[in-house]
Amino acid sequence: MTKRSNNLFFILSIFMGLTVIISNYLVQFPVKYYDLNELLTYGAFTYPVTFLITDLANRAFGKAIARKVVYIGFTVGVLLTLFVSTNFSDVISIRIAIGSGLAFFIAQNIDINLFDKLRNKIWFVAPLISSVFGSVVDTFLFFSIAFYNTGISWVSLAFGDLAVKLFIALLMLIPFRIIIKKIIYIKEESAQDFYKF
Repeated sequence: MTKRSNNLFFILSIFMGLTVIISNYLVQFPVKYYDLNELLTYGAFTYPVTFLITDLANRAFGKAIARKVVYIGFTVGVLLTLFVSTNFSDVISIRIAIGSGLAFFIAQNIDINLFDKLRNKIWFVAPLISSVFGSVVDTFLFFSIAFYNTGISWVSLAFGDLAVKLFIALLMLIPFRIIIKKIIYIKEESAQDFYKF
């Protein structure tokens, strides 16, 4: 990897960790406007960005590097979530941390594998399909682990969050297309610099 590629790898990894931390914190707060508190948490608005980051890494570097970005984001995100927003005297808070870690790890790996299988299709197919499947798996794993048998209406929250995540996954195609063009340009420029020597 060139210096620019290394920088991009670290930027994606840092953004992954930050997005996981922010999403894990925001999922604890239901949206209280328009009677959405039984259907939606604020985490639904930030979490889909993790799939954008994974897909960018996958498109730019391939499956192996995308996994490294996920592992770094997972480690940073889960560790900081445990220390920053987990109340160890509250069982639900602990379940949120565990559910988040497991759901993230499994869903991101599904996203990576699907994206890799679909990478040669039209540009939007791989990020859209992989993000949709990843979001479905992540949502139901997370909400069932975090809130099952707690008195919280986790099924309606899961469906509400999923609806927003799917909508945002669709919107994420715009930054994906813009950013991936810039990444390809940087990679081509780095290759030209390499061949000058």
